[in-house]
Amino acid sequence: MASEGIKVIAQNKKARHDYFIEETYEAGIVLSGTEVKSIRLGKVNLKDSYADVKQGEVFVHNMHISPYEKGNIFNRDPMRDRKLLLNRREINKLIGYIQQKGYSLIPLQVYMKRGLVKVELAVAKGKKLYDKREDMAKRDAKREMERTFRERQKA
Repeated sequence: MASEGIKVIAQNKKARHDYFIEETYEAGIVLSGTEVKSIRLGKVNLKDSYADVKQGEVFVHNMHISPYEKGNIFNRDPMRDRKLLLNRREINKLIGYIQQKGYSLIPLQVYMKRGLVKVELAVAKGKKLYDKREDMAKRDAKREMERTFRERQKA
């Protein structure tokens, strides 16, 4: 998401390590005023967060937005469930994915786009331990190739 007008606020780096990302969706999120101010300050944690479909609506769970310091009585519960805004067609597609065994909805990142808070939601399938080891081996091999290439360029 390196295009113009987008400021990434928080990323779930562990998600790409623990899951195969099948498809991604951009969703709006329903927030209160002090939550938006906290997000602008970068006080969001996506670790262990997930999304779920309940009664035709998508909610994100375990997303921690720290209370705004100057918010006093207007602050909300930092761990409350927050509704995601998606089209009906997209929600039906997500329901189809979730009903298949092994698929989950994982928020990958929270970002600001033209002044609005957006969540990148991924349809993901869990990796097994051997898949993670294979990815680490590929990453190490790629890093080693780049290192030798740089050394040859200098010589």
